[in-house]
Amino acid sequence: MIAMPPEMSTDTEAPELYRQIPRAEWARLAAGMAQPLTETEVVQIRGLGDRLDLAEVRDVYLPLSRLLSLYATATKRLGADTAHFLQDDDSTTPFVVGVAGSVAVGKSTIARLLRELMSRWSDTPRVELVTTDGFLYPNAELERRGLMDRKGFPESYDRRALVDFLIDIKSGAAEARAPFYSHMRYDIVPDARVTVRRPDVLIVEGLNVLQPPPTPNDVAVSDLFDFSIYVDADAAHIERWYVDRFLALRHGAFSNPNSFFKVFADISDDEAVARALRFWNEINLPNLEENVLPTRHRATLVLRKGPDHAVEHVQLRKL
Repeated sequence: MIAMPPEMSTDTEAPELYRQIPRAEWARLAAGMAQPLTETEVVQIRGLGDRLDLAEVRDVYLPLSRLLSLYATATKRLGADTAHFLQDDDSTTPFVVGVAGSVAVGKSTIARLLRELMSRWSDTPRVELVTTDGFLYPNAELERRGLMDRKGFPESYDRRALVDFLIDIKSGAAEARAPFYSHMRYDIVPDARVTVRRPDVLIVEGLNVLQPPPTPNDVAVSDLFDFSIYVDADAAHIERWYVDRFLALRHGAFSNPNSFFKVFADISDDEAVARALRFWNEINLPNLEENVLPTRHRATLVLRKGPDHAVEHVQLRKL
């Protein structure tokens, strides 16, 4: 029998700061909105193990994309009004959205989906996505620092480089470049870059994007966000999703001879489950409990998922 970790609280801290919106009430906001994606497009966006379908897109993510577009438009208008007041040129910069949450909770799928949906709204046609994986230290540096077993923990990231990248974005630089991370190689690709050229919206997805600054004098990554989303679920559910994904990867990416994880492609199912649970209990669960979950209350909006990956309710911070 597999021992499950205790379930975490389902309520965001200081709930009086948030509007508590049940799924049915949230879904009603989509009334009159056209579904912009086809089933094929949803399948292409969906991550391994996610149970994303057209109904979930319509009920949850279509209204969320519209809300984000409204926030972006209002922020741009405020920037223009401020520039007019100061008798200065309008220098409005990209609207930046952070997406945080545990490994295997589905945040990467949500970030990709929001990029597609937001780009369909006429007021935010240019939407880019950057993941913080690119700001992990290269494996050689992690080895030098003794951090390979803590990959994904806050100290495994070049936080300064990520902050500098976002400062370039929010300063209105013509372009900003981020390192490129290969999940196949499980490492940064030298000399490869992701270039972002002043989009309407930039989505930044990663485990620790809502972390407070290491010292009071430092800039937090989230200080440079205009809106932030935390994807939440019980740890027991996330553990199951993590193990299921690991098993599925054995027959997909892990079987590629160039994959860092090719050593797991031929092990038995029992061995694979045991290995996945070890990774979960020794690395990912401690990171969730110590670093990721404590940042949930810093989010503008929380998506609370049930056992089937479906969002059950939404919490939106009051203005």
